[in-house]
Amino acid sequence: MAAAAAPPSPASPPARGIADVLARMRALDAALPAGDGVAVFNSVYLTVTEEVARRVERGAFEDARAAGELDVRFGRRYFDAVDAATAGRRPPACWRPLFQLRRHPGVRPLQFALAGINAHIGHDLALAVLDTCRALECEPDALETDFDRVGGVLTGLEERIREQLMPGPDVLEVADPLTHLIGSWSLDKARDGAWVAARALWCVRGLPKVTEEFTERLDAGVGLVGRMLLTPLPG
Repeated sequence: MAAAAAPPSPASPPARGIADVLARMRALDAALPAGDGVAVFNSVYLTVTEEVARRVERGAFEDARAAGELDVRFGRRYFDAVDAATAGRRPPACWRPLFQLRRHPGVRPLQFALAGINAHIGHDLALAVLDTCRALECEPDALETDFDRVGGVLTGLEERIREQLMPGPDVLEVADPLTHLIGSWSLDKARDGAWVAARALWCVRGLPKVTEEFTERLDAGVGLVGRMLLTPLPG
């Protein structure tokens, strides 16, 4: 199915702090039409980022500066994908299924949410860890504790997200294809994979060709999973 024209994306300078990330997400939330698959993911991501911001303010992270930097670098990768799609350029392969199928009537809201989370966690998170390490001149191990704490936020919100977007009990039966589709993907495994990928990329950072090939294959693999998550289902 050909990609539908993307709605205008609110222009803004690169995010420099969590407040900037939240402001951009809220602008997208206001601009994107209801039912748009990107809007569904954006709403979920906004909820997660608001919770991370609250925890940063409460001092729940070991290194608030590092946690904030990771959050910003992470957000920028999503915004870059949005901006690419809006400008008619090709976003990373991991994001293409969501942008191409964002208005497909056979794709349910929970599928849009999981496809966006898959792209952002499976691909963007690993690269955001590297971006943060370069910015702060530190090793990935220095971020591990706060990486895990952010993961705890995601895990804690995952069940709530599924409940909000899941069809009611009269619709969702054990034989419903959606039941099997969403059961095939795990946030915890995606997050663990992102951490392994980040460490591997850090270890080969002095080998540009290896880094490029690894990154491309990571992007393509996550994109394939996203395509499967967005399989249109009968109404």
